[in-house]
Amino acid sequence: MKGLYAITESDSENLIKKVTLALEGGVKILQYRNKNANIQQQLQEAIELATLCKKFDTHFIINDDIYLAHKVMADGVHLGREDGSLTEARELLGGRAIIGVTCYQDINIAIEAEKQGADYVAFGSFFASPTKPQAPRASLDLLQQAKQQLSLPICAIGGITLDNASILIDSGADMIAVISSLFATDNITATATQFSAKF
Repeated sequence: MKGLYAITESDSENLIKKVTLALEGGVKILQYRNKNANIQQQLQEAIELATLCKKFDTHFIINDDIYLAHKVMADGVHLGREDGSLTEARELLGGRAIIGVTCYQDINIAIEAEKQGADYVAFGSFFASPTKPQAPRASLDLLQQAKQQLSLPICAIGGITLDNASILIDSGADMIAVISSLFATDNITATATQFSAKF
């Protein structure tokens, strides 16, 4: 797993159109995250996005919800601190599913996740983020340390822009996760292309 990791906005307006534009720009992994939608809407959107990602040969990941991931036959799920166990996710989704784990600023969570069979880990927030402005900061040292101690792909998240993405990639990030710096731009496809070119 390597490249641009796009996370959807918590907004259904123009969702499919925006994601299509992002995929055209080379997004390698798409995570569906819509905290504002009800269960039925989440199911409908996830089904549409799963189909779209197959067309573009992009990994489709569901945020938080292993049952939704199972229902729509997503490629995998991303788990935070409160989102159930990795073991439970693996049992439901099977051996081929991609399971990512949020490790915040803690290398020990990542080491444990690797032991339990995670497929990738995510650290953040590296910069001030419009999505989670109060999130504690992760350091470039943590990224370098993780690269030395883990054999899993590493994702960096939090306030990443075209201006600061390269420093994270150079420090060991295999993937950079973006939301507003991609989906809030005037030209989503061109922005995705520029991010992708940094790899």
